[in-house]
Amino acid sequence: MALLDIRGLRIQFGATEAVRGIDLALDDGEVLGLVGESGSGKSVTALAILGLLGAAAHVWGQMLWRSADGNSIDLLRQPDSALRRLRGREIAMIFQEPMTALNPVMKIGRQVAEAVEAHSPSSTGREAKRRAMAALEAVAIPEAARRYGDYPHQFSGGQRQRIMIAMALINKPRLLIADEPTTALDVTVQAQVLELLRDLQRQHGLAMIFISHDLAVVGQVASRVAVMRHGEVVEQGPAAALLTRPRHAYTQSLLAAVPTLRTDRTRPLARVESFKF
Repeated sequence: MALLDIRGLRIQFGATEAVRGIDLALDDGEVLGLVGESGSGKSVTALAILGLLGAAAHVWGQMLWRSADGNSIDLLRQPDSALRRLRGREIAMIFQEPMTALNPVMKIGRQVAEAVEAHSPSSTGREAKRRAMAALEAVAIPEAARRYGDYPHQFSGGQRQRIMIAMALINKPRLLIADEPTTALDVTVQAQVLELLRDLQRQHGLAMIFISHDLAVVGQVASRVAVMRHGEVVEQGPAAALLTRPRHAYTQSLLAAVPTLRTDRTRPLARVESFKF
């Protein structure tokens, strides 16, 4: 049984169908790359897993989650109280923009410790702080003890993303959803964050859904890739095969639009919208 098995997922906002009957499965320890242009339904799918879409969304299908006791539950049919117990403990998410995801008026150490207290109410403040400090050190925040009391604006973009990773992993979840975790970071910092995620994933045996529009980034992280367009999965398969021998015209167009060292710089890059499907 897969850790997460999504069957016929449909998501609609008013008259707009954002996700159109997709099927995805994820095994223990597997890294699934979910790629596609903006608006293809990637982030909406991730938010549906956590039950964070709100009342405006109408969701159909099945989302089977294998709980820690081995039983299967449908996340789409769980009450809010059950989903709150799962969020952060069994399924965690790194959101796209760390500056808006972090509370700007709360010290970062307190924010990380709060993730412990939410799922371990019996833990003492001292224990929560100890675990928060260890989590910050694990993601290589320099001088974590001294910076525990600093605010988000006192950290760089890459450091804020590391803090988000610490918050997501502090309760040792079984599934980590990383939604564009390297967006707005420069290339050097992006590489550092990707390396950190790879190391932590292997160290903890995490399953991970890595969401991005950048195929080159996904190729560095994922073992399997699913390509979304207009709310549908148009192609999926092992990362190495899909990125070198894509079968669908849309996947081919995405790859053609990525510059490489062999790209002819005298000609404009291919545009996704210029391809006929």
